[in-house]
Amino acid sequence: MIKVENVSFSFPQKDLFHNISFTLEEGQHCAFIGASGSGKSTLIEIIIDPEKYLFDGKLEIAPHCRIGYVSQLSQLDQQGELTVFEYIGKEFLQLQGEIASICTEMETSSDIDSLLEKYQQALDAFQAIGGDDFESNINKKLNLANLNHHRDLMISKLSGGEFKLIQVIKEMLTGSDLMIMDEPDVFLDFENLNALKNLINSHKGILLIATHSRYLLHHCFNKVLHLENKELQEFNGRYIDYNFSLLQSKIELQELSMADTEEIERNEVLIDRLRANATYNSEASRGKALNARVKIQERLEARRIKLPFVDIKQPEINFTIEKEMEETIALKVKDYSVAFDDILLEKVNFEIESTDKVALIGPNGTGKTTLLREIFKNNHPSIEINSDISVSYLSQLQGEMINEDNTILEEFFETGFKTEQEIMSYVSSYGFSEEIVRQKIGSLSGGEKNLLQIAKISVRKANILLLDEPTSHLDTYSQLALEKAIESYKGAILMISHDYYTIANCMDYVLIIENKTVRKMNIRKFRKLIYASHFNKDYLEIEQKRKALEMNIQLALNDNNFVLAKTTSEELEALIKLS
Repeated sequence: MIKVENVSFSFPQKDLFHNISFTLEEGQHCAFIGASGSGKSTLIEIIIDPEKYLFDGKLEIAPHCRIGYVSQLSQLDQQGELTVFEYIGKEFLQLQGEIASICTEMETSSDIDSLLEKYQQALDAFQAIGGDDFESNINKKLNLANLNHHRDLMISKLSGGEFKLIQVIKEMLTGSDLMIMDEPDVFLDFENLNALKNLINSHKGILLIATHSRYLLHHCFNKVLHLENKELQEFNGRYIDYNFSLLQSKIELQELSMADTEEIERNEVLIDRLRANATYNSEASRGKALNARVKIQERLEARRIKLPFVDIKQPEINFTIEKEMEETIALKVKDYSVAFDDILLEKVNFEIESTDKVALIGPNGTGKTTLLREIFKNNHPSIEINSDISVSYLSQLQGEMINEDNTILEEFFETGFKTEQEIMSYVSSYGFSEEIVRQKIGSLSGGEKNLLQIAKISVRKANILLLDEPTSHLDTYSQLALEKAIESYKGAILMISHDYYTIANCMDYVLIIENKTVRKMNIRKFRKLIYASHFNKDYLEIEQKRKALEMNIQLALNDNNFVLAKTTSEELEALIKLS
C-alpha cells in the first residue's frame, strides 16, 4: 500500500532523517515511535502531502489509496452547530442527499442519460465508503467508544477528549485505506484512552499511529517503526517484543563494544611504546611499525559499535529545592468552587503536606486545570499556600509559560543565567543541542516544548511543583526520566495526569474528582481500581516481574556481567511469552 525507499529530508537548521525505508501493508497496525523532535510528524506530513516537500528518495503510494488523518490538534471550536451523528456522518449524508436530489430531478427531466451518469457516480462514491450500512456502523463505533449516549449531542458540548474520539471514529468510517494519527492520545483521560484502544484494535484497515502512550504501545499494534538519530528501523511484531529485541541487542553490542575498547586500550599501549622507541631510534622500520599500528587503531575507532536505537540518552531531569522543610502543611484548599456555564467543582477540600506527591485525576472537562491555575495564581480566598513555600507551574498550554517567539537561549537568559556557556551546559543535559538553542521555541516539537518547560521549572528550585499533564508529548525515554526526577524530589507535587504509569509509579495518593468534588484514594486502591477495569488479572504481576528483570539486566550490564545479563534475559523472554 505504501513504500518508502531511501528517503532523506532536512530543514535548513537540522537534518531529520537519512535514507530511511519501510513499507505499510494490509492488516498492519503500526506504532510510530522515537524521541521528541526526531521528525515523526514531518514524515507523516510528507506521506500525506508529498508535493509540499522537497525530499530525496522514493515514496510510492498505491493508486486510489485513500488516506485518513487525525492530527495532534483538536479543532472543536471550528465545527459549527452539528450533532455528533451529523459530524461523523457528514460525507455519507451529503452523498445520500445528492442521490435523493438526482432521483427527484429525474422525475421531471428529459435529460435522463446525464442524470443516470450522475446518479451512478454518486452511488459508487456512497458504496465505496460503506454507505449502505453507515448508520449502523456509526452506532457500533459510538458504542465501542462508550459515546452512544452522545449521538444527538451538539459537537460544541463535547470535551476535548470526547471530540478527539469522534474525530477518530469519523476517519475510520469514511473508507480510508490508510489511517494516520499523530499522537491521538494526548490529554485523553483514562476512560477515553481505553476507548481509543478499543477503536484501534477493532479497525480493519492499515493504521500508522505516532504515540508515546505506554498504555497504547503495550495493548495495540503488530508492527513498530522506530525513528531515532536520523535512522529508522521497522519491526514486525508487538511493541513488548520489540523492546525485548532492543534489550538483547544492547547486551550483544555492549559485549562487543567492551571487547573493542579493550583492544583499543592494548593498541594504545603499543603505540606509546613504539612512539617512544622511534624518538630515540630513527630506523625506518620502527617508523613503519608505528604507522601500521596507528592505522590499526584508526580502523578500530572507526568500527566502534554505534547504537542509534539501543543507546538512547535519557534527559537528566533533576528537581531540587532551595532548602528542605520540616513536615508541614504546604497547601490548603477549603470550600473551593468554580463554575462556567455549569458548576464544575463545589466545596472542594484537601490539604497537601510539604513532601506529598499527589495526582489530581478525573474526566476531561471537570475543572482540574482551572483549579491548578488558581493555586498557582494564589489569589483565591479558598486557597492558602504556606508563606515559606515557593511554587513552580507547568502548563499544558505550553505558550502560557514559555515565550514561543524566544530562542532557548533568550528564554534561559530571562531565568537568570549570565552566559551562553552556562545555558548550553544546563540545557544540553536535557538533550538540547547547540544547533537547537538558537531556534525559535515555536519551531520545536510538542515534546521538546514540554521538556523545555520542565527544564525551566527545574531552575527555580521551588518547594511545590504544579504539573498539568507533564508527560504529554514526551517520548518514553523522557517519561522515564521524569518519573525518576519526581521520585527523588524532596518537595511537594500536585500533578494532573491521565498517564496511569506515571501515577502508579510516582505518586503517594490520588485526589479523584467525582460528583463535583474530590475524594482521596491511596495508590494501592487506585491500582486495583484501574486493573479491575482495564487489565486482565495477571497483568499486574507479570508487569512487576518484567520490570524487575529489566532492572536486573541493566545492573548486570553496569557491572559488565554479560553471563548474568544473558541468563536474566532468557527469564524475561519466557515471561514475555505469557503476556
